[in-house]
Formats: sequence, C-alpha cells, structure tokens
Amino acid sequence: MREMPRSLSTPLSFWVSAGIVAHTLWTSAAPAMVYPLYAHEWNLTPTVTTAIFAIYPIVVVAMLVLFGDLSDFIGRRTTMLLGLGSSIIGVFLFVIAPNVAALFIGRVFMGIGVGLSAGPSTAALQEFAGSGGVTRASSTTIIAQAIGFSCALIVGGFLVQYAPLPSRLTFIVLFVLLLALFAVSWFLPENRRANTGRWHPKIPGIQPEIRTAFMASSLAVMTAYTHGVIITSLGAQIAKELVQSSNIFVNGSVLALFAISLGIAGLFARRLTGIKAVVWGSVASIVGMLFLSAAIAQHTLVFFIPATSISGVGYALMVYGGLAIINPVTPENVRGGVMSALYQFAYLFTGLLAVALGKVATELSMAVAALIGAAVMVGLCAIVIVLVVRLPRTPAVQIKSLNSQRA
Repeated sequence: MREMPRSLSTPLSFWVSAGIVAHTLWTSAAPAMVYPLYAHEWNLTPTVTTAIFAIYPIVVVAMLVLFGDLSDFIGRRTTMLLGLGSSIIGVFLFVIAPNVAALFIGRVFMGIGVGLSAGPSTAALQEFAGSGGVTRASSTTIIAQAIGFSCALIVGGFLVQYAPLPSRLTFIVLFVLLLALFAVSWFLPENRRANTGRWHPKIPGIQPEIRTAFMASSLAVMTAYTHGVIITSLGAQIAKELVQSSNIFVNGSVLALFAISLGIAGLFARRLTGIKAVVWGSVASIVGMLFLSAAIAQHTLVFFIPATSISGVGYALMVYGGLAIINPVTPENVRGGVMSALYQFAYLFTGLLAVALGKVATELSMAVAALIGAAVMVGLCAIVIVLVVRLPRTPAVQIKSLNSQRA
C-alpha cells in the first residue's frame, strides 16, 4: 500500500494558501445577507446588527496585535491551522445560534480565526510563489479575496432567498467547506521558522527602514477595507431599505459585483506599479461613492450597480498596490509580523467605523449613515493619494522594478 505524502507540493501549497486567504473574506462576509433576517426575526436595531459585524474586526485587531508575528516563530502552517480551527467553531455557532448572544460569540471565534490566518496566509503566498513571484502573490491575494467575498454574497443571497433554513443553510455550506480546507491544509509543508527565539505576545514593531513604505501601504489597505463596512455591514440593508430592492438574491448578486470586479481588476493590476495602483484605486473608489450617493438619492439599482462594481475595482487596486509597495522591502524573518500589522490597522478602523455608522443609522437614518460612510471614504482616498505620490520613485517602493524577475 502506497503511503500518503506528508506534504503538498509547492504549487499545491500556493493554491491552498490562496484558499485560506479566500476563507478570511468569506467568513467575514458570511452573515451579510442574513443581517436583515436577524433584524426582522429578533427585532434588532441597526446598532445591534452593525455591532455583530464590528465585533469581528475588533477581535481580529486584538489577535493581530498580540499574535501578529506568531507564524514567524511557530511556522505558517501551524498558525493557519489554528486560525482555520477557530473559524470553524465560529461558523458552527452561527449554524446553531438560538439567540443574539450566540452570534456575538461566533463572531469572536471568526475574528480569532481570521486574525491568526490573515497575515500568515498572505506571507505563505509570497514564500510559495518563490523568488520573483511578488506580483503573482499580490494579485493572487486579491483574486482569492474576491472569490471568498463573492461566494459569501452570491451563495448567501441565493440560499436566503430560495432555500430552506434561510438564516442557517449558508453557514452549513461554509462549515463543510472549512472542514475540507482544514483537512487539505494539514498537509501543507511547514516553513523554516524565520525566528528561532522564544515567542511571547507583543505589539508588532516595524523596522525603521520600511516605515515610510509601511505607512503608505497600510493606509491604502485600510482605506480599501473601508469598502467592507458599506458593502458587508450595511450593503444588504442599503439595497433593501434605500434602493428598495426586495429580492435578497438580486441584492446579493449586485453586491457581489463588488467582488467580481475586484477579482477582474486583480488580474490586470500587476501591470501597474504599486504607487500607480493605489492612486487609480483611490480615484475609482471616489467615483464609486458618488454613484452610491446617487443610488441612495434616486432609490434605484441603476446607480447602485456601478457603485458596487467601480468600488470593487478601487478595492482591488488599493490592496494590490499596498501589498506591492511593502512586500519587496520586508525582510523574510519579520514578514508575518509586518503583514499582520498591516491588516490590524484596516480591521481596527473598519470595526470602529461600523459601530459609528450603526449608531447613526439607529439615531438618524440609514441614508444619513450611508452618506457619511461615502464621505469618509472620499476623504481617506484623498489622503492616500497625497501620501503615495510623495513616495520616492525607487525600486524599494515600486513593484514594477521586480517584474523582470518573473518567470
């Protein structure tokens, strides 16, 4: 009897790591199409539903702060398995949730899972891509996120609208898929530990020589993730209440255009330098917010469709550009910690913004909350443009200088 191989090949390991990246967005967005059901069944205010969303990124931040560089000490594989295990527990709690408290606990476990796996999976993609694979790793990260996000919205919208158990079946499907991903991930090769010292919880530090690049890349990624508050936290309710579309599958499909355009843009993003990608992504995001404002004012999908689509392009270019700026200048022995630090700013801001917009929606209206969110996005994009155009035009901050190394 032939013995099963202990480890996956490098190409397979690359794609399994991409699957773990995809799980972070699917897990994050999984409840998006179910929030209106929770609000109706349990008589929840927008403050509560956005708090269910917000507890997740806040927990992610706590994990990134305390355990951001864990994979640099115990290895990418082990850390990603711990993250997947926690995500599985969180999704299972949504499957069986008898009350709102179970949802909050489930989101805590989801946050732990994503907090443990987001940085290591991004770092693993870079390492399995090999030398000269920076552009491939960055674009694959975007595409994996797009797949996870779009599946959460399209599959979730379809199951909520047409299948039995509308508030649970979408989580049953995700639960089964995560079990399969965990099983495959068990056979990932364990990377050589970048640090051989003793690990202890600590706030990740950023080396002085990469701080300028890190500031630009982290602000770009944080701004991109702000789209998630509008699309994931408020999107389904904006479509139902403001755009006045009652079909949940249609709403989920329209919101999924964000992820689909994100993935398509990710395929072409590698042709741009990191700086150009961030600038064009910021411009696209501003245009997307203008369409969103028009959709709210006119109560029509005619403007909501381009709002989600163009915003997806903006997200893709900003995340790709942010990763393309920081990846080439980050030493391997601190890559896990740096990637985790980059994500912690994004998740912290989105969590706080979600709580604030939920409060505004409860006290004033959903329309006011959505318009404030759009204004915040426009302001952040302007700041990002000003910051990145001032970066030095050197190979240290441009991904294009590495394109010649690609196979």
